[in-house]
Amino acid sequence: MKVVIVTYYWPPAGGPGVQRWLKFVKYLRNFNIEPVVFTAENASYPITDVSLEKEVPEGIEVLKCPIIEPNGILSKIKKKDTQKSLGFLNPNPTFLDKALLYIRANYFIPDARKFWVRPSVAMLKKYLFENKIDVLITTGPPFSVHLIGLQLKQQLNLKWIADFRDPWTSVDYFHLLPLTKKSLKKHYFLEEKVVKEADGILMVSNEAKKKYEKKAKNITVITNGFDDDGEERLKEVVIDTKFTLTYIGMMNAERNPENLWDVLSELSKEHKEFADDFVLRFVGKVDEVISKKIRASHVKNIEEVGYVPHHKAKEYQQQTQVLLIVVNDYPSAKEMIPGKTFEYLQAQRPIIGIGPEEGSMAEIIRESGSGNVFDYDNKKELKEFILNLYHQYKKEGKIPTLASKINKYHRKNLTEKLADYIRQVAQH
Repeated sequence: MKVVIVTYYWPPAGGPGVQRWLKFVKYLRNFNIEPVVFTAENASYPITDVSLEKEVPEGIEVLKCPIIEPNGILSKIKKKDTQKSLGFLNPNPTFLDKALLYIRANYFIPDARKFWVRPSVAMLKKYLFENKIDVLITTGPPFSVHLIGLQLKQQLNLKWIADFRDPWTSVDYFHLLPLTKKSLKKHYFLEEKVVKEADGILMVSNEAKKKYEKKAKNITVITNGFDDDGEERLKEVVIDTKFTLTYIGMMNAERNPENLWDVLSELSKEHKEFADDFVLRFVGKVDEVISKKIRASHVKNIEEVGYVPHHKAKEYQQQTQVLLIVVNDYPSAKEMIPGKTFEYLQAQRPIIGIGPEEGSMAEIIRESGSGNVFDYDNKKELKEFILNLYHQYKKEGKIPTLASKINKYHRKNLTEKLADYIRQVAQH
């Protein structure tokens, strides 16, 4: 069996967007499915990580179609030194910021990669005429990738699976866009068209599945996961001697857990020994607004490591005393399970989560016994939890974890589930 996977994010792209299908491609051959990857040529990725290129299996066919990136053109209009926020929106936007965001929101629907759709359809149409393919798979965001699948489905009547790493109109930044009624209507129309016409829909959480299950023909949940090929784990893990709380990834303006910073500041002020022992570590870029707030607090020890290759980030995960994970505070936050959640489980370190206590991420963290998740305004219980962890640290030097039931999230096991689903769609 042979499948074509259409993905914008592919090595040397870094960050979370590339991980899901890079790992699926890595293991699909184990289940007698040959993947062909279709991706963008000369894409403008916000983060690159060339170390991920070694994970692409030898001999995998990778097709590349040139892409025009309007985001690159728009960014040249602004001076680089005016960019202060790492978030989707600048918290203190200028008139130019607002104008560019309005243009982006209303003239590039569903997103700024829309101009990649037509050449991709033409190139893939030729490839599909010349090669026997059982199933086409598109993965988004960017959601324009699904329009490639939609057009090929309509023109060639092939079997098509649409993979939603985030639901289209409930992705974390959607409610922040200055959309006109006409633009909003177009988003909902295109989303529904994709969901109804695809032969299969993949979602990453049970909460997210609820959004589409009444409209989709065939919908299933396959979460993200963790991988362990022997090279990514430390031979001997040495836990930090300090009481470290480590966040891996981009801490942007929309992912700002102010309640947590207040708790850490209070604990540092109230307990001198805590203040001396505690280290707040960021592995990845931190928004300037967040950085300034924390540095103005009573937290004494702050490390901003910056972006590191994926294998190095995993080392930090394994070495820290406690891991921090945050879900953006937005209307559909319950649906969200950050991809790093599963690597955090693999690291076997205690996890503090900030997000909906009844959300999908909280369910996984609690079920595995890896930690706890606290609502954005649950200051009292969050403070107690951190203090209890600190007491364990002082007593034993290393905080024990009781993580279990995590093997089902290994990428190979998830790929087996995917392979079964692909065959089911192909035969339906």
